[in-house]
Amino acid sequence: MIISPSILSADFTKLEESIKTVSDASWLHLDVMDGNFVPNISFGPMVIKQIRPVSNQVFDTHLMISRPQDYIEAFVDAGSEYIIFHVEADCNANEVINQIHSHNVKAGISIKPGTNVEAILPYLDKLDLVLVMSVEPGFGGQKFMPNCLDKIKLLDELRKKNNYSYLISVDGGINSETAKLVRSAGVDIAVVGSYLFKQEDKKETIHQLGLL
Repeated sequence: MIISPSILSADFTKLEESIKTVSDASWLHLDVMDGNFVPNISFGPMVIKQIRPVSNQVFDTHLMISRPQDYIEAFVDAGSEYIIFHVEADCNANEVINQIHSHNVKAGISIKPGTNVEAILPYLDKLDLVLVMSVEPGFGGQKFMPNCLDKIKLLDELRKKNNYSYLISVDGGINSETAKLVRSAGVDIAVVGSYLFKQEDKKETIHQLGLL
């Protein structure tokens, strides 16, 4: 299982150093919030562009913003390899997927805890990644919602049945216990924030979580 540390939980007073403490993870998760789609504001493309030269990890950019279509180019230019937007956003999902792919960047869709997999069925054949939220998006440190496991299992079944190629990712409340649950449900990528950044030995934690 790929571990993607969420820099939302990093120390922003020494961000470069904080990112380097999780450099053993092959991916890095970047939570972008606009204060509109979710009740919190994080950072934008300028911050991502500044940290791009200090990391060789895959940048997994999660747009929790109302109008992703207006900012795709900025996040491509910042160095994102994956751009994930919400199906609940104010956009035409097919057009946003095509827009992302037109820049030779991989496209992902995310669903909130209250959104069913059925909402993204029309897009699954075009997606490179599906991100299942296991907490309400907007803040780190929340408790894992077990109802996400059925969604993950369904996405895994649909992938096998239809020979789809998307990766399944999960974000929210991931720790040593919940990582086992999501892995057995079919997850390929676990986004880990608060739990990882609180550990003294982050390298060992990344290694252990990936093996669960």
